[in-house]
Amino acid sequence: MKLTKPRLALICGILCISIFPILVKLRLTPGLISAFYRMFFAVILLLPYTLLSKNFKLPSLKFTLLAILCGVLFSSDVAVWNIAIQESSATQASLLTNLSPVWVGVGSFFFLKAKLATNFWIGTLVALFGMITLVGFEFFIDLNFDKAFLFAVLSGILYSIYLLVSKNVLSEVDVLSFMTISLLSSSLYLGILCYSLNEPFTGFSNTGWFVLVLQAVICQLCAWLSISYATQHMRATRVSLSLLSQAVITSILAWLFLEEKITLQMVLGGIILLFGIRITFYDKTISLKRLFSKD
Repeated sequence: MKLTKPRLALICGILCISIFPILVKLRLTPGLISAFYRMFFAVILLLPYTLLSKNFKLPSLKFTLLAILCGVLFSSDVAVWNIAIQESSATQASLLTNLSPVWVGVGSFFFLKAKLATNFWIGTLVALFGMITLVGFEFFIDLNFDKAFLFAVLSGILYSIYLLVSKNVLSEVDVLSFMTISLLSSSLYLGILCYSLNEPFTGFSNTGWFVLVLQAVICQLCAWLSISYATQHMRATRVSLSLLSQAVITSILAWLFLEEKITLQMVLGGIILLFGIRITFYDKTISLKRLFSKD
């Protein structure tokens, strides 16, 4: 596989976002305020560059509004994902939110009228079975869906909508202008939300502030400038599939640095979930030989 610029950007973005759940799981700041400062510090760093370099170009009203919507969608995704990570584990939250390729496909089918292969629906059923295995069958038998589970799934749904909308915007708007508008709207939206919920904006340790800045620089600016560039030049479905590797990297980091317990059931459920999503991206008739061959 030739490593083109979009693919290299995607790899860089995946590595940058893989450390995010580890930083959130440290619980140095509340999940919601962590999401706010991730956006706020990122836009403070990005805005002077885009203005001084004169790289910012205000798009038409339609695409400006869509970029603002992307900011609200993405910040909502990060906010609920943060809470899911802190309430459960970095591994479980990352795997469940990575159901987003399934929601991207479903959204493409219903709203973009895309024709999806039978394999997509088969893969979706397999992925959902993997999700059930991952969190435990008792959750579904007893309908015992806790907040962490629901927020992790909601995060994947929000991110899938963000991917579909941002793909449309990035076809007409350059990456820097898009990021600037979306980060401004993200910061304003989360700032109002945190204030209305009486979230603490200060009082964190020096380590806590350092982690917040690290999230903004590495997990937001570096990661999403890279991923937005990749999204601009690659299919949204292909990008979302590639992002599945983030869950694997995060799980390894959580095991190494957070000593998170990874049970055999979680491993099996994660494998089934990722395998199901792999099937959704396979257009030809399913066979073992073709399924494991390179695209």
